[in-house]
Amino acid sequence: MVDPRIENLNVSVEQPILTPIALKELYPLTEKCINTVHKGQSTIKNILSGRDKRILAIVGPCSIHDVKAAKEYAQKIKQLADELKDKIFIVMRVYFEKPRTTVGWKGLINDPHMDNSCQIQEGLKQARELLVYIAELGLPAAGEALDIVTPQYIQDLFSWTAIGARTTESQSHRNMASGLSSVVGFKNGTDGNIDIALNAMQAVGAPQNFVSINPDGNVSVIRTLGNPNTHIILRGGKESNYESKFVQEIEDKLNGVGIDPKIMIDCSHANSGKLAKNQKIVLQDIAEQIQNGNQSIMGFMLESNLAFGKQSIPDNKAELKYGVSVTDECIGWETTEKILREFCSTIK
Repeated sequence: MVDPRIENLNVSVEQPILTPIALKELYPLTEKCINTVHKGQSTIKNILSGRDKRILAIVGPCSIHDVKAAKEYAQKIKQLADELKDKIFIVMRVYFEKPRTTVGWKGLINDPHMDNSCQIQEGLKQARELLVYIAELGLPAAGEALDIVTPQYIQDLFSWTAIGARTTESQSHRNMASGLSSVVGFKNGTDGNIDIALNAMQAVGAPQNFVSINPDGNVSVIRTLGNPNTHIILRGGKESNYESKFVQEIEDKLNGVGIDPKIMIDCSHANSGKLAKNQKIVLQDIAEQIQNGNQSIMGFMLESNLAFGKQSIPDNKAELKYGVSVTDECIGWETTEKILREFCSTIK
């Protein structure tokens, strides 16, 4: 029994939602979906180990807010991925959860109607339906694991996973990541702190025990084997950290703790000064480092959408511009094609 004098003083509603297994029954995996995810996971692990010499490219919208636009983007990026597959392995960025420094829209899963109604069950349905669609195209997907319960609903459709700058230091997220089947990238802190990512990689490689839910929705003790497939993501901090001198410093740090130096560079966020147009500059620098013999850079991230820019969420959702980000500013599709082709023509 709950005693209202001492419990749930700040809770207004406890609303049950469908279980992970029920959602998976609504949007089941086809054999093609399974093959897409399995091939994606295996290829990324081979890139991380060096068996596959291609560069991993995590490319797509800062966040997903419009499923129709996301499907159109997926069709375009799949065609480009096939064209450039000899040099880069493109995985579509499909982010449904957005961390907020204070308050703001938390992403499609949390608030699919973007009106603070927070219809989370509907958000989970939209997210899984989209991921199944993308997998059916034969296109692997990348996501950020922010909530520690939602992976039970959709993680089976991701080939690569990020732990963000605000959560890399979180024990709960390290526990969760230790049990994920995908490769996991850890971002440095928002202030540029590298050590929290190095610590996370070591923690996630070890077995962990924690409380979460199982596919049937029952509270369970989860015991993991540890995830050996991790890497660092440089996203800048108080200054950018994509240049060769910073990459060398990170290589030394990784070697110093016995971790094979495999580095992904985020072309956005602090590395671009939060200006989408500057992502091109970062990507050109990465290409030059690789062309000059760098062996540690295994991938990059690019925030890209159907159209350039970003927009605020209007009260009247009919006023939303199609294919334009509602979170970070993104480059448009034509620029995306151009700079990815240029990247591939530059690297060996």
